[in-house]
Amino acid sequence: MTDTFSSSDSVRSGATLRHARKITLAGPWKLELGGVLPSVQVCYETYGTLSARRDNAVFICHALSGDSHVARHSEADDAGWWDLAVGPGKAIDTDRFFIICANVLGGCRGTTGPSDINPATGHPWGGEFPEITTADMVNVQAALVDELGIDRLLAVVGGSMGGMQAIQWALAHPHRVAAAVPIATTCRLSAQALAFDVVGRNAIRKDPGFCGGQYYGGPGPADGLAIARMIGHVTYLSRQSMADKFDGDRHQPREVEYEYEKEFSVGSYLAYQGGRFVERFDANSYIALSLAMDRFDVARDFGPLETAFAHARCRWLVVSFTSDWLFPTSQSRQIVDAIIAAERPVTYCNMPSDCGHDAFLLAEDLARYGPLVSAFLARTLNGDNGRAPAPPQPLARPDRRSIYHHGPRLDYDQIENLIPAGVGVLDLGCGDGQLLGRLKKRGHKDLLGLELDGEALAATVVRGVDVLQYDLDQGLAMFRDKQFEVVLLSQTLQTVNDPPKVLLELVRVGEIGIVSFPNFAHKSVREYFWAHGKAPVTAAFPYSWYDSPNRHFLSIVDFQDLCQKLGIRIHRMVALDSATACQVTEDANLNADMAIFVISRP
Repeated sequence: MTDTFSSSDSVRSGATLRHARKITLAGPWKLELGGVLPSVQVCYETYGTLSARRDNAVFICHALSGDSHVARHSEADDAGWWDLAVGPGKAIDTDRFFIICANVLGGCRGTTGPSDINPATGHPWGGEFPEITTADMVNVQAALVDELGIDRLLAVVGGSMGGMQAIQWALAHPHRVAAAVPIATTCRLSAQALAFDVVGRNAIRKDPGFCGGQYYGGPGPADGLAIARMIGHVTYLSRQSMADKFDGDRHQPREVEYEYEKEFSVGSYLAYQGGRFVERFDANSYIALSLAMDRFDVARDFGPLETAFAHARCRWLVVSFTSDWLFPTSQSRQIVDAIIAAERPVTYCNMPSDCGHDAFLLAEDLARYGPLVSAFLARTLNGDNGRAPAPPQPLARPDRRSIYHHGPRLDYDQIENLIPAGVGVLDLGCGDGQLLGRLKKRGHKDLLGLELDGEALAATVVRGVDVLQYDLDQGLAMFRDKQFEVVLLSQTLQTVNDPPKVLLELVRVGEIGIVSFPNFAHKSVREYFWAHGKAPVTAAFPYSWYDSPNRHFLSIVDFQDLCQKLGIRIHRMVALDSATACQVTEDANLNADMAIFVISRP
């Protein structure tokens, strides 16, 4: 049975970091908001081996309450905060990559922060510690990377506040980052998220033990910090995860030693989490880091988002979680749309999860996002040259609304022959990326897939192609007119809600469109209806009427009529009989069970 007290904090403690190393960066160290530090000490840990070419370094940026101890160094070591994802053979594989993780500037786990001694006074900085920003954190990390003799990072990876740092790295140090992986993050916190942080900071500052931040040697603001952490934990969970944890035994709180309200089970949980946090974290660091996170605003610092992301020179993998209401999916989509508008390569997945913002730190969701991160990093390490391993098998059963196709695709050979060499291609409903992978091997550079089914994304990434998890019924507003030479819609038209809308968007975004679909007027369908009087289930159409991904049952003539109505020009039709794998030249609407059209609209 799962322990309801289990959380992303369960493995964390204030224990000595046995494998941590420290380095001092000479000052004076000028900060973005005008403050100055005489020098900066950085506490960091590394995992794996740096390659001879120094091209396999991955910097992992931690969230607000994390530190340098991202994973165990051995079985005898204490657990790290992201052991789930980092280690030999794991999503971020320490057998392949050289991992660096450093406690952030302003932290309380070895890197210069408010609890350290101010050499000018001989006492802890406390409330006099200068204000810091995400840019300051990343500048310190960049200096550390310099000290390690690394010119360019293979990737920067981070979730939550760590994701903000990953974005800052890519925009402020564009030539030093090959790939960026921001997870469950944003370009700017929402007003709602800011509000929770404001309440938490007030709880700390109004605690009688805070003493203006100069509480070292005294009891300190333990209650204020605990309450701030309780508030934070509420935002990290989803409504569903809280219901699963606490609704069943709502009136059976667990007895814990911390003296906060414990009448309800959720109260004892929050009391426990708040009390544990006080044992390992400094209140001044909490204030400094939460303020830095709240100040992060890409549009303010780099200009409109499209302009801002045009600074980047890296590939992007953006991951969000469906139940995250603290950093909601819409904020990740805003990042993705800006990257697309800047015409930078991006892969995006919105992972289904009931765990809320903490999903990326919990075992429940690693199986979903882990393979995607692994495939993306492997692709980056391989230089995006098609030498990535074969797609993982077997893949899980797709969502019934998926555009994911199993088995050989007879239309792929024909479609590939219709695409001019080297042109940019957008594949709407790309499935596991088979066709895009073929085009990549043929030398096409500008390739992008859209696919609804998250299970297919990792396979597409392994093939060396960028892909966005996306529902075509939302339209293609993020793409400009004629952004691609070719836009594909292969065996997907019959599954979307609004075929006219999708077709018009297809010919807007592409110079030409190539559309394939099953012909439901094929003679086998007509004969089945005639003989049985019910919806057909045949080799070409193997679904029962109630279990089919198909919403529309169009014929070749139906498609031709719709194109005429929409003002879409048909340049060519290829009709196929899948049973014989031959082209059909006579009465295609009767004799072909599959059709491919080349279309355009001025």
